[in-house]
Amino acid sequence: MTYDIKEADNKFYIGEDINAPIAEITFVYRDEHTIDVNHTFVSPELRGGGVAKQLFNRVIDKAQRENLKIIPTCSYAKVQFERDASIASLKV
Repeated sequence: MTYDIKEADNKFYIGEDINAPIAEITFVYRDEHTIDVNHTFVSPELRGGGVAKQLFNRVIDKAQRENLKIIPTCSYAKVQFERDASIASLKV
């Protein structure tokens, strides 16, 4: 299933309330060319449906579009970089 993913300052999220999303991935800028993906959350009712991957893909798209490098500090982001060699060039 595809969800309506919204973008806000330093996050992509799903849900109507930016402060209480049902799923989100957050990042912080370490410098003008580097973001640190530091948190991924998916509510229990959405887990197992590929939601985290959809959110992560939005971060990857942003990094490619804006020529950013990624520091994957959240465990989900770390695993995605380990599994997908095609995005290795984006990792710091």
